[in-house]
Amino acid sequence: MEYLLGFVVGLIVAGFLFTVVMIARAGSIGKASWGLNVAGRSNIDPTFGNKVNELMGLPPQSIPAPSSPPPAATSPPPPPPASTAKSKPTITKPTGEPLRLLALLQSEARLLDFLLEDIGGYQDAQVGQAVRDIHRKAQGVLKQHLTLEPIVAGTEGDKVTVPAGFDPSAIRVLGNVTGQPPYTGEVQHPGWRVRELKLSPLPAGQDAFVVQPAEVQLA
Repeated sequence: MEYLLGFVVGLIVAGFLFTVVMIARAGSIGKASWGLNVAGRSNIDPTFGNKVNELMGLPPQSIPAPSSPPPAATSPPPPPPASTAKSKPTITKPTGEPLRLLALLQSEARLLDFLLEDIGGYQDAQVGQAVRDIHRKAQGVLKQHLTLEPIVAGTEGDKVTVPAGFDPSAIRVLGNVTGQPPYTGEVQHPGWRVRELKLSPLPAGQDAFVVQPAEVQLA
């Protein structure tokens, strides 16, 4: 307790002596008070403090750069409204171009009529006669509109060599396939490749999916 009391009394005495020294150095209480105000403002305002230092021949103090205000918080954009209607899938209609030759075979040789008809009740002679007529007309359509050539030379049973790097879409190798080409085997079918297709364009507005139009006889 005595120690604490002595410490407090020491602080009071030191403060009193400091005040007396300041007043004595300033010359009066008013000037001492003015000096304290100048020191306080110098600590608060660095620009003012540098002017005082310049008058007193002291180096200027550093002035901190003004701090930029924090960026304003931006709220994220609202999500787009959910569509209530279900979008229908896009359906691309296939082209009818591959049917044009079939339409010609139907038009000239009635090929579809024959293939789709039930011929179980006909005699073999009747079927043979119909096939002969259809064969003749269909062959004429193919020769008129297609230029065909065999893929491999030779007929069925002939020996041929399948070279290395052959096109598997043009030549199908059958049987015991081992190792790497070239292969040697017998022709099972020479294959066909269309070298030229001669089809005139459809008239404007005609549906390419109509292979054979319906025919109605008016009275």
